[in-house]
Amino acid sequence: MHAGFFLLLAASASRFVVRHGMDGATPTLLALCGVLGAGYAVGAVLWDVLGHRGRLAWLAAVVVCWLALVAAAPSFAWCAVPLFFAALRLLSPRAALAAVVVITGAVIFAGLLLADRVDPSLVLAPVAVAAMAAVIFLELQRLIGELVRTRGELADTQRAAGVLEERERLSREIHDTLAQGLTSMGILLQAADRQWDTAPGDARRHLRQAAVAANLDEARHFVRALAPPALASASLPAALGELAGGEGTGPRVRFRTEGAEYPVDVDAQAALLRVAQGAVANAREHAGAATVMVTLTYLDDAVSLDVADDGSGFDPGAAASARGRGYGLRAMRDRLAEVGGTLAVESAPGAGTVVAATVPRGAARRSAPEDGERPWYG
Repeated sequence: MHAGFFLLLAASASRFVVRHGMDGATPTLLALCGVLGAGYAVGAVLWDVLGHRGRLAWLAAVVVCWLALVAAAPSFAWCAVPLFFAALRLLSPRAALAAVVVITGAVIFAGLLLADRVDPSLVLAPVAVAAMAAVIFLELQRLIGELVRTRGELADTQRAAGVLEERERLSREIHDTLAQGLTSMGILLQAADRQWDTAPGDARRHLRQAAVAANLDEARHFVRALAPPALASASLPAALGELAGGEGTGPRVRFRTEGAEYPVDVDAQAALLRVAQGAVANAREHAGAATVMVTLTYLDDAVSLDVADDGSGFDPGAAASARGRGYGLRAMRDRLAEVGGTLAVESAPGAGTVVAATVPRGAARRSAPEDGERPWYG
């Protein structure tokens, strides 16, 4: 728009010189044209420095100088369109309408002076151009305002989604680490209390097992959004073997691997380890199992984890419809869905439970799941 103004100003000045030469008032008019061009250039260059009031003063000075030029040389009316947009951009709707009316009137006046006879088009054409310019500009402003509002709403939505995602992550980590660790500590302390007088050696062993060092380490890692500490310096099979080899008062946990091991994404390893921890904890705390078998299988296109126990089992259909009965399975499904994995649960009352997790080979973290199922225990 600025470039258009200077081109139109140069065209108007050259037209005046061609028609009237350099005699008479031409030098004075060209000097006024130079003042107008310099004043417009100052506003265009110092737009941000002037501030709103400075811009209003600049617009008023430019329009007054232009009106003087139009009165002396009607051909300078060609510069009206850039001034339309400058007024619409800076002024309030009413003030902009008044400015557009004044500028349009000057264009009509200039056209009538140049014409040999009065023609309705000399009035209608400037009015039509001014109306179209105003409507187009105001519509663009409305669309830009809607775009800015939509962008702000989208940013708010993204922030809220980020907050919810972080809450979900923390709730899963707390459930899979601190909550399960504290539950195990409670079981061990109860066992120590029962054996304090009759078997002090066993009681002291339970007390040692109830140490909180591992839980503190887990808390530090998930607050920093790192992988589980068991995976910090070991592979997934080693971490699962450590899980199976841990001492405790619950069922005997055995672990085995099948297939040739290959590299697995760290997020997928963390998800599988958390599933194993959650399934073993559920077998210990809820199923009353005597034995838990953890199997990690490296297939050609996926890595699967099966956790089978010989506990009391449950009815998956009835448990899936239950509300508010824990967080275990939902946390498992959410973790696996984030890395493109799936979870399947097979169980029946009195027949034990099998939790099967599968993650495709080469899986990486992705968006949150859309699984709406509720957990059955946890």
